[in-house]
Amino acid sequence: MGARKRSSTGAAAAVERFLAEVVPAADLRRADVKGTPRRVAEAFRDDLLDGYGEDPAEILAQAMEVPGRDLVALAGIDFHAVCPHHLLPYRGRACVAYVPGGRVVGFGVLARLVDCFAHRLVIQEVLARQVADALVTHLGARGAACILDAEQMCLTVRGERRREARAHAQAFAGSMARSAAWQRRVLGIATGEGRTGSGRGRR
Repeated sequence: MGARKRSSTGAAAAVERFLAEVVPAADLRRADVKGTPRRVAEAFRDDLLDGYGEDPAEILAQAMEVPGRDLVALAGIDFHAVCPHHLLPYRGRACVAYVPGGRVVGFGVLARLVDCFAHRLVIQEVLARQVADALVTHLGARGAACILDAEQMCLTVRGERRREARAHAQAFAGSMARSAAWQRRVLGIATGEGRTGSGRGRR
């Protein structure tokens, strides 16, 4: 279970002060802006940064014993995160794969694991590493990988404004970090060239 939901009153007051510095006073008095500080604070608390209330070890504790060591992969996991540099969101798709070390989790758990780390202030490269390492550390996977493809709004709507640019990050842990063959296989799944999975009907 996540941590108890915190009040957004202080955050809303901070957003209100921020807007007062960058938005003309006349616009701040508009009816459609009146509740903006509260809405922004709640969006960050409940949707964008709620990963701080999640524990990856607890998420991965929902495991099942299995005898096999075949690859398990889940591709096409849509996610969003917040860049710590400009507090702008980025979004994309993740592919998570691992070689079990005697235990597996449901595919929905893998999506929750991505959200656990993504819903924080985190750069894309670190996010990929955190997911892969968590599968080895907390699930006991022999090897793990996380491939991320995303649109970075700090690149597409500001700065260089490269609207078609996509950012790619990948991380391999355990046995996958030492095997070019495993890495090629997972990258093939992530790009749709050879999607495979293991398990039947897990949720």
